[in-house]
Amino acid sequence: MTPSTDYPLTSRADVATDSPARYAKQLVSHLGRKVEFVMDGATHTATIGDSTAQIAVGDGVLTLRAGAQTEAGLARIEHALGSHLERFGQRAELTVSWDRPAPSAPPTAGEDK
Repeated sequence: MTPSTDYPLTSRADVATDSPARYAKQLVSHLGRKVEFVMDGATHTATIGDSTAQIAVGDGVLTLRAGAQTEAGLARIEHALGSHLERFGQRAELTVSWDRPAPSAPPTAGEDK
């Protein structure tokens, strides 16, 4: 499941770190007390209400993705993932900066859909 294709509202944060797997494990362990994460390769996904949170381990980067039906749902996922990662990575001075793509405009009359 990819938030960018399954939800109208999405965001992404790429956090550079020397230890992406360690921070992913810590996030999943901590947040997994309240929600179930499913692992697919290097990506952990959890459905929280009408929203989805993803934590993906890359080479020197931890990618956080959020997808939601509502602005409130998206903000809730961003806060949960971002605030916990920043707290866990405080010594390494990790900061989470979310990027939200601009919503696409619906096709106008006469355009191909």
